[in-house]
Parts: sequence; C-alpha cells; structure tokens
Amino acid sequence: MAASIQRTVRVLCRLSPSVLLRQYPSSLQRLPLRSCPGLPVSVTPAHFYCKEASLHDEHAAQAAEDLSRYKDKPWEYLESEEYIERYGTNPVWRDYRRNHKGGIPPQKTRKTCIRGDKICGNPCPICRDPNVIVHHQNVKLLQQFISPHTGMLYDPTRTGVCMKQQKKLHVAINTAKDHGLLPFEIPFVEFSGEDYSNSHDAVGSTPPPPSLTSGDTWYKWYGEITPDENEVAKVKKTYKAYLKSAN
Repeated sequence: MAASIQRTVRVLCRLSPSVLLRQYPSSLQRLPLRSCPGLPVSVTPAHFYCKEASLHDEHAAQAAEDLSRYKDKPWEYLESEEYIERYGTNPVWRDYRRNHKGGIPPQKTRKTCIRGDKICGNPCPICRDPNVIVHHQNVKLLQQFISPHTGMLYDPTRTGVCMKQQKKLHVAINTAKDHGLLPFEIPFVEFSGEDYSNSHDAVGSTPPPPSLTSGDTWYKWYGEITPDENEVAKVKKTYKAYLKSAN
C-alpha cells in the first residue's frame, strides 16, 4: 500500500506539484522529501512555492516599472544594458527583414502592425519592441532614421517600419527641428546687388495711369467693336419697358 502511494506521488510530482499539495497533503507529510525530485531537500514544499510566487511577482513588478519608466522617458532605453544587449551599436531596423511573397519586395509597407489587441506575425522594428517609443525628445532614435548625407527621413521600404510609425517619425522629426533638438541646413543663395535695388521693374514705383480725353475709352480695342444691329434691336425690344424714352 505504501509503495503504491509513493508511485502515485512521484507521478503527480512530475505532472503538477500543486495537485500533489492539494490532493495528498497528509501523504506528503509522511513521505521523505527526496521522493519528489522536483522539490529541494532543504526547503519545505509550501515555502518553496511561496518563494517562487514571490520571485515571479517581483519580476513582473520590475518589468512593469521598467516599462512605465521608459514610457515617461523613452530616451533612457537606448542607453540601457537591455538595449545594448539586443541591438548593440546598430539601428533598431538594421537586422529586420519583412516577410513577403515572391522575390520582389512590395513597394509600400503595411498600414499598421497592431489593430486593437491583435499584432501581426512580423511587426515592424518599432512595433515589435514596446520600449522603442517615437518621441521628439528621443533624439538618438530619430537620428537612426535620418540619412546623414541628405538629412532626409529614410524611406519605409528601407527601414521596414509601417506607415503609421512612419507618420509618427515624420511629425517627431519636424517637432524636434522646431525645438532645436535636431540640426537642419538651409541652402545658401548668393544675391546680387540688383536684387536689392529699387530701380527694378518688379519693385519699382507704379507708373501713373494715362490721361484720357473726353470721348476716349480706357481700352482702345473697345472703341473698334461694332455691335450687330439685329442683336441691339432684340435687346431694346426685350427691355423696352425699362428703357428711358429719348426725347
């Protein structure tokens, strides 16, 4: 009888130790600790599970705290050991490859990677990492998407980001430039002395209008027009009641 109980306890230990504690508390107290290979010898089962639950809660609380800290200050994530271990010195989009059918990649990326609670199978470099947040103060992240030669934002077909994140990058970069966080160049144009003179026709004084004599029209071509007598007769007949009689 004792042997059968020991075999049953060993099987339950392998499947689920919690079932063992719930179904056979009295049998577990009579058995030695070495009969259950999943439990340490020096720790009682109840203390062991409490310790595991507390460690799990501590890890969950630490992860939630890190996520909230990076949400308020997303630029600190790029200086953390977690980011360096995952990306190193490369941009977040360097090792990203998008899944697509055929050998020719599509000309446009997807509209968004997250629709409500559903996430696509291969999210873009920004949507796949919740700690990568697009913000106008996150300068190090924005610089990864700006070409050092032209100063323009990389095309999404090169970085692989979805169109929703591409719009956020465009707005954040323009906001950072307005706040003076990102440099931008203004093309130099050399002006000549004629552009500043008032004698040019475009910026000079407006000539006075030509003087008109009595009987002359403002437009010369207006006096050369000869009206059709039939059309004039029709108009006079239509508006006869409203025309003043010539005495």
